Amino acid sequence: MTAHDSPLADSPGADGPVAAEPRRDVFFVSNSVDELGGVTTWSHQMARLFTGRGHRVHVVGITPPEVPQELGEIPYPTTTLYAGQPPRPGRAREASMREEATKLTALFRSARPGAVVIVTQVWAMEWVAQADTHGLTVIGMSHESYAYSKASSRFHRVRRYYRDVDRMLALTREDADLWIGQGMNNASYLPNPLPFMPEVPSARTEKAVVSIGRLHDQKGIDMLLDTWAEVAPRHPDWRLRIYGSGEDEEILKKQCTALGLDGSVDWMGRTSDVPGALRGGSVFALSSRGEGFPLALMEAMAMGVPCAAFDCAPGVREIVRDGEDGLLAALGNTGELARRLDTLMSDKELRDGMGERARANIQRYTTTEIVNRWEGLFGFLER
Repeated sequence: MTAHDSPLADSPGADGPVAAEPRRDVFFVSNSVDELGGVTTWSHQMARLFTGRGHRVHVVGITPPEVPQELGEIPYPTTTLYAGQPPRPGRAREASMREEATKLTALFRSARPGAVVIVTQVWAMEWVAQADTHGLTVIGMSHESYAYSKASSRFHRVRRYYRDVDRMLALTREDADLWIGQGMNNASYLPNPLPFMPEVPSARTEKAVVSIGRLHDQKGIDMLLDTWAEVAPRHPDWRLRIYGSGEDEEILKKQCTALGLDGSVDWMGRTSDVPGALRGGSVFALSSRGEGFPLALMEAMAMGVPCAAFDCAPGVREIVRDGEDGLLAALGNTGELARRLDTLMSDKELRDGMGERARANIQRYTTTEIVNRWEGLFGFLER
């Protein structure tokens, strides 16, 4: 039996309420408690959900972030190990890692029996690996696709540091199979939960295409601008609204100007009101080079906004049913993505139908469903 054929997906908790689940201590360990990005958003969403289930949650970060994310009030403690950045690789770093790992050990030793450590990023696992986790269930996660991980230095670290944890979790069955093929026989999968399900969806009346994400190479905003250069002349009354900030902002704005798009592109900056941003759009564009199980895509569909997206990860094609509730284009093919956008922008009836189906279909990832599957996994690994 491969790891992902375990009772994770078929346990009693997978499709309904879990009866009399024990209250556990649950630790989330990430690179940072509050860095900007989807992993932080996911971690605190899950931390709130587990807290609501009666579990005692503690969120731990290794270092403070370069760009923090506003978390608001949180009903659980957080700890950051380093006051600044750790020393550069070498003896000083090794010594500091051992010292900081003792802080993790102290936190873990304060936990009750049945405690779980969820390591959301493999860099953070390097510190957890030096801590004493005896008697705890340790789950290591990869929040990106197998292919995107393989193209980075994280691939070898995942294979090294997650090989002996109790469960290594990918976001889709397809990615879990690929990790198993690399000898990670502890690999399984769990998708992200739906971030929200608003009562009022977008009316899809504004002639606006929306993009939400960091202005970073991974998110492919440069390719979105190339795509928009093909689409905009056919739809002079439409606008592209780009929400987000990041290190590539200046170069992207220069590209926008060079393409002659300043008259149809709005740089909206970071937003704390994602539903509001999506409610003002009629189409959502995802132009990423790599993703895991993208929250922004799920959020758009929950708002009833149909998506045109690069098929950049198994998670994308699992979320979007191509031709039914959204349209997919081959990764990096800006001409094809332009045609997908043009199709949605040109046909309001199609747009409305796909948007309504997207809103209905995305509810298969409700928080209750996903948290129950997590509870089932905890119980299975404890046996």
